[in-house]
Amino acid sequence: MSGWLTPKIESSMLGDVVISVETARREANELGEPLGYTIDRLLIHGLLHLLGYDHEGSIVDAKDMEKQEKRLMSLIKED
Repeated sequence: MSGWLTPKIESSMLGDVVISVETARREANELGEPLGYTIDRLLIHGLLHLLGYDHEGSIVDAKDMEKQEKRLMSLIKED
């Protein structure tokens, strides 16, 4: 999928993003990331799913979603 999706919805609610702090902490340790960074990354990943992005459909979709994740993470990156 290329570009930004505009989902057709009847409600302003797209869905829920739930992040397990325990899982985020474990993933942060495994990847050597600060916990806050991991939580931000997981939140962005979940939001992209709500907007229709998918990484399991094809390699192209996975690369597109990864590109969007990196782009959005760069916007909130702390120096």
